[in-house]
Amino acid sequence: MMSVFEQIPASRSAGEVAHQIEALVLDGVLRAGEQLPPERDLAVETGVSRPIVREAIAMLVEKGILQRRQGDGTFVADIIGEVFTPPIAALLSHHPRATADYLEYRLEVEGIVAGLAAERATRYDRDLLTDCVARMRKAHEDADFHREAEIDVEFHSLIGEMAHNLVFLHTLRSCYRLLSQGIFENRTRLYETDGAREKLLGQHLAIAAAILSGDRNAAVAAARNHIEFILKTSESLERQIERERISGLRLRRRESERYRVGPHETEAGKESCK
Repeated sequence: MMSVFEQIPASRSAGEVAHQIEALVLDGVLRAGEQLPPERDLAVETGVSRPIVREAIAMLVEKGILQRRQGDGTFVADIIGEVFTPPIAALLSHHPRATADYLEYRLEVEGIVAGLAAERATRYDRDLLTDCVARMRKAHEDADFHREAEIDVEFHSLIGEMAHNLVFLHTLRSCYRLLSQGIFENRTRLYETDGAREKLLGQHLAIAAAILSGDRNAAVAAARNHIEFILKTSESLERQIERERISGLRLRRRESERYRVGPHETEAGKESCK
């Protein structure tokens, strides 16, 4: 695996090693929960001695950027935290209005982010996006819903990275974590809606094409069109879910009434209707 660490210049201080690791965490290259290489490997990759690496790690542990787990190694701490704490995430999953508000947030933010990605994407970003789109097409052709949904989240996260804005990067990662955790149950139903998978794929391809061509305005429009479609379809699904809930209650009420009056009284009622 290619290393993300760089050789430290001649001064080779623990502070410089710590600064490099800090930058990798802030830039989202090293993610929360990710394990760092062993000290001996870090020493080789950064070109410093193990005592210097050990000192740098101790500095970052003290700052709360890294954490040591006894017997397991050193890991990146969750320094950003969660935009949506577990209690909030639980509330969102039980209130339909939350879906609309969540998508409204994405509508505004993702348009901006897609535009920035079109302007700022590097050749490495474009290679990653091209690969992601190819895997998305493959999952779609294989009718692999779960894989397609996973790549959907990866696709949007990647565009967040391509905007090269640290605030967007970390807030959107937290935002997309809700999708990965299945907070919004109608997402599955969205994919199961007739023709939705084809439309979603087409929208994703349009976003990618605009970003890859460097067309900011087209990228913004494609991203907004995508979220507007999801918002409109989600609202339709919510209405359908509510209709199903109400008709289910009516069915239970009728079954309860039939049980109360008994079969002979029901037959008598039928006779009186003739």
